[in-house]
Amino acid sequence: MPRETFELQDKVVLLTGASEGIGAALARALQFRGARLALVARSEQKLKEIARQEDLVVAADLSLPADRARAVAETISRFGRVDVLINNAAVGVYDKTIAVPLEPVRKMFEINFFAPLELCQLAVPHMPPGSMIVNISSIGGKVILPWATLYSATKYALDALTEGLRVELYPRGIHVLGVYPGHVRTGFQQHILHGRAAEGISPLRNRLTISAEECARLILRAMERRGRTLVVPTLYWFAVWCARVFPGALETRLRHMLQAIDKSES
Repeated sequence: MPRETFELQDKVVLLTGASEGIGAALARALQFRGARLALVARSEQKLKEIARQEDLVVAADLSLPADRARAVAETISRFGRVDVLINNAAVGVYDKTIAVPLEPVRKMFEINFFAPLELCQLAVPHMPPGSMIVNISSIGGKVILPWATLYSATKYALDALTEGLRVELYPRGIHVLGVYPGHVRTGFQQHILHGRAAEGISPLRNRLTISAEECARLILRAMERRGRTLVVPTLYWFAVWCARVFPGALETRLRHMLQAIDKSES
């Protein structure tokens, strides 16, 4: 028997990180499908450039609990409910684990993990049966990225949250989708809190990169099909499989990649 599809028309969607990249592409795709949007990001100006007149714009710093609460409160005040919560906002830290300052790491955890957690806690009481939570993680939440170990740690934590919520919220009729993008062409590197992105893996990145628009299209298709887990591009499932079946071989490959990165930066 075919699985019931999820209709996005007239759904109230609270979308974080909506001002650029995957978030902005999702906003435009959701607008096309007739969703009612609450768009959340730090830049009010960028949000206004994306929003329709009927959309709610919430300029917020999701590292701050008060701003998280305000984002949900304003959404409920405008629309009365949340049908879809998309936790998309994220930042990065790129440095060796034993050397990185803890202050940017704590802020990264606030945005990448505690913000999605608290937004779920705040939004779920206002989500009717048939609603959905979409946590946009990273391939780094399935396979450790040793050139960004602490970033991966935040995404592993988000992955655990996603898997647990799917079970916990089933009795409420709330579906949970986990999304694990690999390389997507966005301005994410501009929001690194500390360090810089690894350059030594650029040939691999170029071969496997997809656009934010293509990523958004695949996410919405997974939502409409009530998918459980989405890894994009699909080829990254091979890395996930290797991590589970041949962890030693994958670890060796990652060591070689890290050595190439170190050489390129020396």
